[in-house]
Amino acid sequence: MGGVRLGNPIVLAIVTVLNFPFFIGCNAPKQYLTAFNKRFESMDYENSALFAEKRIGKRENPKGEDLLWALQLGTVERIRQDYQKSTECFDKAEDMLKYYDEQSRIADGLGSTIASDNVVPYRGEEYDGVMINVYKALNFMAQGELDLARVEFNRALDRQRRAKEKFSEEISKLKSEVEENQQEGELYKSSIEDPKTRERLAEKYPNLYEFEAYPDFVNPFATYLAGIYFNLVGDHSKAVDLLKESYGMVNDNAYIAEDLAVTEDVLDGDGELRDTVWLIFENGLGPVKKEFRVDLPLFIATNKVKYAGIALPKLEYRDIAYEYLTAEVDGQVYKTCLVSDIDRVVQTEFNKDFDGILTRAIISATAKAVAQYALEEQGSSAASFASIAVAIYSFASTAADVRIWTTLPKEFEVARFKKPKNGRLRITPSGSIPLDIEIPSCNNAVVYVRYTTSQAPPVYEVMTF
Repeated sequence: MGGVRLGNPIVLAIVTVLNFPFFIGCNAPKQYLTAFNKRFESMDYENSALFAEKRIGKRENPKGEDLLWALQLGTVERIRQDYQKSTECFDKAEDMLKYYDEQSRIADGLGSTIASDNVVPYRGEEYDGVMINVYKALNFMAQGELDLARVEFNRALDRQRRAKEKFSEEISKLKSEVEENQQEGELYKSSIEDPKTRERLAEKYPNLYEFEAYPDFVNPFATYLAGIYFNLVGDHSKAVDLLKESYGMVNDNAYIAEDLAVTEDVLDGDGELRDTVWLIFENGLGPVKKEFRVDLPLFIATNKVKYAGIALPKLEYRDIAYEYLTAEVDGQVYKTCLVSDIDRVVQTEFNKDFDGILTRAIISATAKAVAQYALEEQGSSAASFASIAVAIYSFASTAADVRIWTTLPKEFEVARFKKPKNGRLRITPSGSIPLDIEIPSCNNAVVYVRYTTSQAPPVYEVMTF
């Protein structure tokens, strides 16, 4: 251990003590998210909006959780059907994503390995960017701004296309960080690859890899809804390509198969798209992140290291509001079917990120453990005091990053049927109270319904084409 060079450990301890109050509060985002989620889940949308708005800084460049709260606020305002304010929030969020994309992650990476990922600004996930553009497109569709909706759908599709390449670059950067110091890199590697580490992870998070992934960073709802949009505005060639891709991901959905068949007929000149209604059901609440701790198998067989552990996030899944919606149309009953499981979308990306999260946590824990060991090796009372300070700091700063966009739904469902002759559509959640909706005179319509919980009142909009 004597060959590990960390600078002066006593100086490190002094710096630690001076910065200790900062690190004690380094998981404030967890407390704020818990408080916000209570308001949102109880359908207190006005206070949810006020809470989120207060968390967004007024500075020129984003910091901390500015991006996260812009996402939360944009969704709440959309539920409140203030489309203009919702779009403004999502515009800000998109600007923040662009800002972070243009910044180097190296400095932030160093900060997260010294303390925890919580000291790094929330930069957003790939699915965040996709859903920003999808929600903006829906806002514009509700306002009849179809040209602006087209721009947003194209951006969402382009984000999905670029995501895989972006992820590969981030993995390469992480590997470079680990290899910078060969000797310490071996310590990190031994802890990461130690079977005991994996065993303890499996005990704490047994279902980490037990899910069926979507293709890399693709949200089937974004692709499918874009296909419907391009169909409605007459770009049937593009719609066919998108619906083929959607059906490839969700090939047990008969409505998508029907959409594809009808669109191919229209493209071949054998039909037209008329008198059709799409019922989109935004169902329940998407996942949150919770913290769990894992004690590391100590690579130093000594009692001179007082604490060596890591804190990691894991996904916790919330409930759907209803199993499905039924639509009664001219004596026929149609049941909504799944298009996109947001839990799967989030977990697909979370699992790809998890090795990086684990690596950074182990790098951080290793550095702190080596600092404790080096201080104890000096044998002086000052060094012993400093070692205790580093151990306390190590425990206090070991916190998982549980930041996540919590106002997303659990899943998206769809039904497709002919427009009711009398213009009246009755929608019934499974086992609950019906909702009657008027369909105005139009060629085609999209009826968009959201239930956040089974106790929440429905929020719906009718978009006509």
